[in-house]
Amino acid sequence: MAVFAYTGVNDKGRTVRGTIDADNEKSVRQLLRKQGVYVEEARALAGDAKRAGATDAKGASKGKVAGARALAALGGVSSAPTFQAIYGAIKKAASSSQRHVAVATRQLATLLKAGIPLPEALSAVTEQVDHKELQAAYETVGVKVREGISFAKTLEEYPEFFEPLYVNMVAAGEMSGNLEGVLARLADFIESQVKLKGKITGAMAYPAFMAVFGSGIIGILMVVVVPKVSAIFSDFQKSLPWYTELLIAVSGFLGRWWWLLMIAAVVGFGFFLRWKRTPEGAYRWDEIVLKLPLFGELAKMVAVTRFTRTLATLLASGVQLVKAMEIVKNVLGNRVLEGVVTDATVSIKEGESIAEPLKRSGRFPKLVVQMISIGERSGDLEGMLVAVSDNYDGIIDARVTLLTSMLEPMMIAAMGGTAAAVAFSILMPLMQLNEFVQ
Repeated sequence: MAVFAYTGVNDKGRTVRGTIDADNEKSVRQLLRKQGVYVEEARALAGDAKRAGATDAKGASKGKVAGARALAALGGVSSAPTFQAIYGAIKKAASSSQRHVAVATRQLATLLKAGIPLPEALSAVTEQVDHKELQAAYETVGVKVREGISFAKTLEEYPEFFEPLYVNMVAAGEMSGNLEGVLARLADFIESQVKLKGKITGAMAYPAFMAVFGSGIIGILMVVVVPKVSAIFSDFQKSLPWYTELLIAVSGFLGRWWWLLMIAAVVGFGFFLRWKRTPEGAYRWDEIVLKLPLFGELAKMVAVTRFTRTLATLLASGVQLVKAMEIVKNVLGNRVLEGVVTDATVSIKEGESIAEPLKRSGRFPKLVVQMISIGERSGDLEGMLVAVSDNYDGIIDARVTLLTSMLEPMMIAAMGGTAAAVAFSILMPLMQLNEFVQ
């Protein structure tokens, strides 16, 4: 017997250290595994190294140690707080629930791959989730899984976290016996979608802020500053330049009726939202979006990326093509393209290929249709869909960068031009005061 010092990770993802008597490293790992500890490192203490024997069992538990280590890295207990840790906590708190779902899914896949049974893995993941509502959902799911209910069936009760795409992929993973692989794909997919959404939101955040800030500045100038300056001109009997008269008239209108304009804007926006919620209004609006300069092409690319990546993920997870197409249409975010996918699904049921109805619609890019057609003929449809998605991800990155670089100077120029026009309309008459006095 020899005394070994060990470092490992328990089922909850926490690091544990200690010593244990054993014949060799293999015995250390076996003894600690019964206690729910996955050994990362075991070494014989001084004077016991020769009796420890060879560490021949190191490779046997490599996968389990890697899984436990990954869990600890993803959500385990860390060392003393640092700037990076604080920043990470703030970023995580501000992230969407789907980001938390992606992290939890990744942890679950890692634990299952390490050989931990699903109920135990769910318990470990539940303790790592930082989102309270999601944590409660996982806790209930774990209880029902222990009662013998299928994992996918329990997830259906929480559509706010687990969309039909998620549930159907989990069901396919359970049926095929490859749940850990499906969960890993799901984590990749959700992370890619969150990243894509973040790119679009981030690109629009600065221009939106500039628009609101600029409108506020111009509003203050028109309602507060211009009336005070225009009072100076009222003492003179000579006419003002037409642009100054126009500025004063607009300022007076805004000063008297700003409250009515606010009410009209709110009511108009409410009617727009109500119209947009109707089937016809939603379809018409999505059709308008696709025709917008700059933004329309970007919106189509985002929808195509969602279509190809989602379909590839579903097919690779064992979901049947027709069922996958029915799920995919709900993630496009555009009613016009959803209608195209619905028609394509009907055609597929009648024995047609995927590419043909997409080509007839004229809504999908020719390159996408051609690559899907090649994928169907070659038997590597999933690979082609992934290739299309990766290609469009790069194009979207470039377009978003270009759009951002164009919008920023345009917003600054618009704000600066408006402020300059206001200043010019006020300063020009002031510079001619001597003429007014005579």
